[in-house]
Amino acid sequence: MKRIGHPVKNDLQFNQREDYQKNLLRKIEAARTQIKLGGGKNAIEKQHAKGKLTARERIALLCDSGIAFHELNLFAAYGMYEEYGGAPSSGTIFGIGKVSGRDCVIIANDATVKAGAWFPITAKKNLRAQEIAIENRLPLIYLVDSAGVFLPLQEDIFPDKEHFGRIFRNNAIISSMGIPQISAIMGPCVAGGAYLPIMSDEALIVKGEGSVFLAGSHLVKAAIGEDIDNESLGGAVVQSNISGVTDYVMQNDKECILQIRSLVSKFGNKGDAGFSRIKSAPPSFAEREILGILPEDTFKPYDSYELLARITDNSEIDEYKAGFGKSIITAYARIDGWAVGIVSNQRSITKTEKGEMQIGGVIYSDSADKAARFIMNCNQKKIPLVFLQDVTGFMVGSKAEHGGIIKDGAKMVNAVANSVVPKITIILGNSFGAGNYAMCGKAYDPRFIYAYPNAKIAVMGGSQASSVLLDIKIKQMEKGNKVFTEEDRKKLFSEIKNSYDEKSNPLYGAARLWIDDIISPLDTRRVISDSIAYASNNPEMPKFNPGIIQT
Repeated sequence: MKRIGHPVKNDLQFNQREDYQKNLLRKIEAARTQIKLGGGKNAIEKQHAKGKLTARERIALLCDSGIAFHELNLFAAYGMYEEYGGAPSSGTIFGIGKVSGRDCVIIANDATVKAGAWFPITAKKNLRAQEIAIENRLPLIYLVDSAGVFLPLQEDIFPDKEHFGRIFRNNAIISSMGIPQISAIMGPCVAGGAYLPIMSDEALIVKGEGSVFLAGSHLVKAAIGEDIDNESLGGAVVQSNISGVTDYVMQNDKECILQIRSLVSKFGNKGDAGFSRIKSAPPSFAEREILGILPEDTFKPYDSYELLARITDNSEIDEYKAGFGKSIITAYARIDGWAVGIVSNQRSITKTEKGEMQIGGVIYSDSADKAARFIMNCNQKKIPLVFLQDVTGFMVGSKAEHGGIIKDGAKMVNAVANSVVPKITIILGNSFGAGNYAMCGKAYDPRFIYAYPNAKIAVMGGSQASSVLLDIKIKQMEKGNKVFTEEDRKKLFSEIKNSYDEKSNPLYGAARLWIDDIISPLDTRRVISDSIAYASNNPEMPKFNPGIIQT
């Protein structure tokens, strides 16, 4: 066990970095607060006027008192669908909460946003929620209050494999796996959307507000000429006492939520994953100092050991191959008592035993080889993996190519892809190109993936990409005999870079569900600990098979 870290110098650079990070956090929190208003105060008042709770109020009542609801994908649809007035959080709230002492995935339609209508990203968000429930064997609770598919975008949500219908397919798969699903119909539930609650294991419906049918009264009139109102067609009493479609008739939202809590309280315990956990110990250095360690410019170096010293218990690690492959740190440690295997990019410039200098954040052949072996060790020992990404990519050039960088990179990617222990990924700064893949980006099935406010997710850095795109653009325009001045070049470069940087921003990625949440660096330990706790609900651990890894 090795103690790491040093006291920080509370100097001008530290204070400037800290102020920069705090300002980023303020902007993120301002956006978060605005999103939580959903469709706005007027829409919330209309919901209350009907005697209904809002989606967030329902979740707060459902979850155990004093234990925070861990919301995920809150920034879904941020900056999207502006031509339709926007869709804050995609009109759906989802996360993990304690219900009668049991971790549950909770999904609630927000009826203040377009009457809870489903946008394309809403379906993707619901699929992500179901994926988390499946991987971690967590019960699912759906609080349904939706007008159905947002019709102007129906072609982007209806027919494809990962569209609306996949949700109902998942309902069937989840039940077959023995994972409980409970649905509460607390508002309209129309057409294809009617399958979601009814394909759950048990369904509750609120009298006077909840309704479920394949076609509402207007469509019934148009289709077959029958005159009938929605309550008589598919209201609570009809669907519970006549058709037998729903199982419990509830008088109001509060009674419905209390009934769900009662049902969950009777679930049996199916065991846990058995990950090692001992009594938690705080780091030897204050976690708040992370803000002054991270640079404002993500291309500037910093010592990643100092970051680890403010995350790990007692600021201690068992470092694997400490003197080899120094551009990646691989170490066993404990975080909030949990045993973890850490794979972290080293952002400082390091020197190899041969005296060669290695650029921080770049993956070299020896680092990739070391990381692949370490990942296999963690799988053998049933230790969850934590990937701390701040990577600009793999090393390039003739020396790297002749040294077999592609082969060694493939080893690491293979090990990550086949890893079966829970993987938690946090993007600290850069996440570029194949480095994103090797360090367990979204495509490699991390159980949970988060980002710091200063994260950048792209094929390459903004300046490099903009130079390439500028050259292409200029060559295209020169074919039309357009002459470029230096001022024209600078202006065009600035426009391209601004556009590229905007799309590398973590808010852009969070809107599209590339990450589950943007977190404060000060919450790193808690988020990792919570994520492993959720993952520990799944007692089944497939055998690790690394496939063919060349040596």
